[in-house]
Amino acid sequence: MDDTRCATSSVSKGCFVFKPSNKKRKTSLTTADYFNAGLKDVEDGSVRFETSQSLWQEMKLETEQLQEELNKKLFDSLIEFLRKSQSEFQREKNEWSCRTKSSEIPAAALVLGVNVTDHDVTLKSLSEILLASVTPYVASLQSKECPGIKQLLQKLLVQLMGQVADVELDSDEEKQVQVSQRRKRCPMASLCGWYHSITKTNLTRSKKRTSSSFQHLLFPPVVVILKDMECFTPKVLQDFITISSLYSQELPLILLFGIATSPMIIHRMLSHSVSSLLCIELFQSVSCTQHLGTVINKLLLTTQFPFRMSGKVLQVLTNIFLYHDFSVQNFIKGLQFSVVEHFYSQALSVLCCHLSEAKKRLKSLSHNQCENIRQLPSFMSYVDLQDSDSQIKLLTSDSFLKDEAKILLEDLHAYHENYIPVLKCLHEFTCCLPKYPLGKQIRELHCACMEKNVWESEEYMSAFELLRMLAKDELMATLQKCVEILNSSSSKQLSNTLKKLEEFLARFECLEGSVSSEEHLKDGNTSPRKALQKRTNLYHLQKTLLELKESRRSKKLNNFEALRLEVVTFLDSLVRDYLVPPETKTLHEILYFSSASTLRRHLNAAPRTALHMALNNPYCYLKNEVLKSDGGVISNLAPDICIAYRLHLECGRLINLYDWLEAFTTVVTATERTDSDSMASRQVDEVIHARFIRAVSELELLGFIKPTKLKTDHVARLTWGGC
Repeated sequence: MDDTRCATSSVSKGCFVFKPSNKKRKTSLTTADYFNAGLKDVEDGSVRFETSQSLWQEMKLETEQLQEELNKKLFDSLIEFLRKSQSEFQREKNEWSCRTKSSEIPAAALVLGVNVTDHDVTLKSLSEILLASVTPYVASLQSKECPGIKQLLQKLLVQLMGQVADVELDSDEEKQVQVSQRRKRCPMASLCGWYHSITKTNLTRSKKRTSSSFQHLLFPPVVVILKDMECFTPKVLQDFITISSLYSQELPLILLFGIATSPMIIHRMLSHSVSSLLCIELFQSVSCTQHLGTVINKLLLTTQFPFRMSGKVLQVLTNIFLYHDFSVQNFIKGLQFSVVEHFYSQALSVLCCHLSEAKKRLKSLSHNQCENIRQLPSFMSYVDLQDSDSQIKLLTSDSFLKDEAKILLEDLHAYHENYIPVLKCLHEFTCCLPKYPLGKQIRELHCACMEKNVWESEEYMSAFELLRMLAKDELMATLQKCVEILNSSSSKQLSNTLKKLEEFLARFECLEGSVSSEEHLKDGNTSPRKALQKRTNLYHLQKTLLELKESRRSKKLNNFEALRLEVVTFLDSLVRDYLVPPETKTLHEILYFSSASTLRRHLNAAPRTALHMALNNPYCYLKNEVLKSDGGVISNLAPDICIAYRLHLECGRLINLYDWLEAFTTVVTATERTDSDSMASRQVDEVIHARFIRAVSELELLGFIKPTKLKTDHVARLTWGGC
């Protein structure tokens, strides 16, 4: 036997039996084990992990439903287009006839936007819907899988003809299809023959059925989805479309182009003779910014989920979205990471759940968890504001602390119920103002309100200056939207606010222009204006202008202007009462994730800094004590690429490879060298030479060095001062 543990000292040959050891096999670690690895209380960690998982499942389900709702209109129009194109094909007398005489191929240009990472999710959902309701023959092709026309046709036939088993063919027909697939190197003729055999079988079977609901499935179209059209080679696309047009009257082929930029790319990639073979119809998906706004509104600006994000954390996620990829899916992944990190790093996140469940868990908190509450910065500030007797009870009595924490949690949840409707009402007033002083999107206003007192900013003051000049129809329309927002709110404290807004609307509707007062003002203002038209000297002109200025200052507001000012003042009072930052609320750390630096470090990493840290100080990642070095000393136990990297930092613009190799050999064999080494032993070993070549190749692959034509035995540095 090969196992050294089972070796025997017997000289003779034979068969020996060894009993298995009693050591337990290592079980594979689950996600919960990794979550609880760095926590002090494993039992508490398991509750936090289960809470985070259930919370994220609810949020994930909400995002999936939201994705379906946003894509529903697009998918419905696409399905209608496919069925309309399918009706153009008819089977008469065993021959295909198409209504179009020019052999045009129906094609849908699906403009999905620049968020390329989200295209796979959209197209996957589209493929599932097409397979379920339109046709069982759907193929999805990517540019990286189709470098040539041969590979494209092979992929197409493998995806389509690989679905033969789902159509329930007879055994003889299945053998014929398999044989034809082996013999023919993926031509379109074999695809047409396969499709004819499939439809013929379905036609004979459908005649036995009396129901007519299967008639539209007798000749289903063949849908080919080109996911990333811009990345395909133009010649490959042109050849494929040209070949497909030759079989357009035999095969009901429909093309779907996934486009990220503009539909004009079709005419740029295809020649006029090829693009004339397509009957193109344009479809536009929902913009990624609109999708993001809906996600934030459904997940963060709602009382359905207790988890919250601070303004800085939300700003990090939106900055990554706006300045990097425009990917809503990556934003959702960042949100998922925030949920996991919050429940992992915050010991009191067991209370980050619905209020009824949080009250139950609050009663069963241990003494250590009560101490965690006392150590919260917001709770310490709250204790400082209490009298001496309450301070002693809060710091010594756990039962009194739990009762007080229950009231504070109720106040925190009530704050959210009031904050969100008032925020939406303020957004309705400010989203239509010129230059958008408080932001065009509600997420911008949300971040501004969470960071500081929004009413102290200059943008807020300029916005309310503009609100004091709103027209009557705009003001009434905005008030009506605010009434609808408050009607859908579950906050009991905003019931008086709702009545006040309804009262404002009623007063606007009953408002009639006070004609008499306006005429009186006009008559009073005519005398100075008429005096300006008469001939006068400089003294009388100056006196008349001063009188006109004073009359404008003392001008009395009409009924509409007074009511408008009253509405704006009431809105300002609502903002000051309900849109205070969450940091002013006690126990906000339980529900709010505020570690923006952690999120930025994981989601928006700096690769150059990380590479330098890994190669210059490998202990940061490997955590091996022998790799610790002080004073810039290079350890010979470090990885070869780290040694070569540290040595190349000591060189200038050009690096002599032989000198670099000598220095590398000196570091690697530092512990083996002695002063009595002869010149023969100082020769470079072949293994060390190979290790050096590999390290240099890795540095070249990472982009730190490059070969240079200036000197054949030198390489040039590319970073940190290199050319």
